[in-house]
This record gives sequence, C-alpha cells and structure tokens, in this order.
Amino acid sequence: MALSIEQVIEFQTNGYLIAEDVFIEEDLQPVIEEIERFIDERAQAYYKEGRITELYRNEPFERRFALLYEQCPDINRKFDIMHLLGPAMFRFLTNGRLLDVVECLLGSELSCNPIQHLRSKMPWKGEGEQAVSMDNVPWHQDAAVTSENSEASEIITFWLPLVDATKETGCMEIIPHSFKGGYLKHQAEGGTTIVKELLPSIRPITAECRKGGIVIMNKYTPHRGTSNRSDHVRWSLDLRYHKTGAPSGRDFHPSFVARSRSNPDSVLTDYEEWRRLWRDALSRPSQKAHRV
Repeated sequence: MALSIEQVIEFQTNGYLIAEDVFIEEDLQPVIEEIERFIDERAQAYYKEGRITELYRNEPFERRFALLYEQCPDINRKFDIMHLLGPAMFRFLTNGRLLDVVECLLGSELSCNPIQHLRSKMPWKGEGEQAVSMDNVPWHQDAAVTSENSEASEIITFWLPLVDATKETGCMEIIPHSFKGGYLKHQAEGGTTIVKELLPSIRPITAECRKGGIVIMNKYTPHRGTSNRSDHVRWSLDLRYHKTGAPSGRDFHPSFVARSRSNPDSVLTDYEEWRRLWRDALSRPSQKAHRV
C-alpha cells in the first residue's frame, strides 16, 4: 500500500502520520508466531531453572508475557530484535507493503536503519504515570539517539503496533508541527529527554493506532510514551529507514540495503549474513548511542 499524496502532505506538514490498514494478517502473523516461540523457549528455560513456577501455556499472545514477567522481570531482558535475531523478523524488515510506504517518503534507494526495537510495554497498576523506562520514554526527539554526523540524514521512524495501541494500552503522545524547529537540546535526566524549558507548548495529540497501521514520525518530532493501563502487553515494533549512502546515526551497528530500484542485487536477502553482522557488532565494546 503506497501513501496517497494527501498523506504525504500531512506527514510533511505535521511531522507525523498515522496510516491505518497498511498490513494484512499474513504480514504480521509470522512475526507474532516467532515472538511466541521465543517467549516459550525462554519460559521453558526459566521454569527448569526454578525462576518461574507457572508457564501459562494457554494464555494468548497479548497476555502470556505479562504473566511471566510478574514472576520474573528478567524474562524481558534483551528481548529485542538485535538479540533475538529471528528469521521472520528479518523478512519483515523488507516487507513489500512496509517498503512501499517508506519509498513514498524516502525514494527508491532504501536502507534499514540499525535503530530498531521490539517493544513489550507491560501493564501498569500503580498510581500516576509509570516511571520512565525503555518502554515508557519521556519527551524526546528520535534524533537525540543518533550521532551528530547524521544530522543531514533523513531518518524516518515507522512505529507499528502488534496489538491495538490505544490510550488504555499506552500509545504515544506526539507534539505536531514542532519538528520545524529542528533539533532541541536534550539532557540525561530520567532518560534522554528534551530540556524542559525547550519543550514546545503545542498541545500534544494521542497517537492511537490499530494493529495493521503505522505511526510515522520525522526525527525531530517530539513524542513520549504513556502508561499501559490494560491487562495485557502492548507489543510494537519501532523501525527506522534512511536513504542508502547517508549516515545511519548508529555507524557501529549494521544497516543494510532493503530496497534498490537501481541495483536490486545490493539488497540483503541472506538471513545468516544479517545475523552475523549483528552478532559481530554486539561482540565489540559498546559505544555511546545518545547525544547526552
């Protein structure tokens, strides 16, 4: 599904776009089933180690991980794309419907950016907003987690839910139009966050998005996470793409050509090579990823 001219203009005007019904079930289900297999493998290992006492095998995808997490929060440790490295996830990174949308905004020479995450936002039963965490981030711009040498790179975020992202389940809040001011200074206080005095005073919107849709954001668009008040996990993918040849903002992690109209043979189709690239990168000493 390509974006309409009206949607492209909306993105360029507001700095974000919520595009519904981009994917069909056959696009997302292999990814979900792969995540379920990883959950089961980890649950079985933790059960044998005595770290959990109940496997909850009959619980659905939306609920099981939360129940396992209640027994042992470590089950969510390194439960992310670059650590799991599943073949279904790799194939999804070059999903045709996804790249058709990306191409409408970035052109036909596309690279999959190495800043990519699988998010499992757990239910929050406490008072007020959940504490800042990897999955409940404060107000920030995605440019703040890229290197300064990528300032000229057009890196666009494509955030897609694997279950409905609503106000109840903890969807994002986004400040529209404010991307036009460019990069805002951030500080490392309760997570990488925009300096409070610089936060735009524009009223934020609640970026609800059903499963099958995408929330697309300019790298300078301020946004934040909100608490999940439901009884199930709000699963989502946080993916980014940039024009091939431009700095990725995370040079010490692997990006790869995802689509090329001029040189189709340059597209990475080898899952084992993708996995090797990530394992090699993660075996090296970690480098600073955020600007603060």
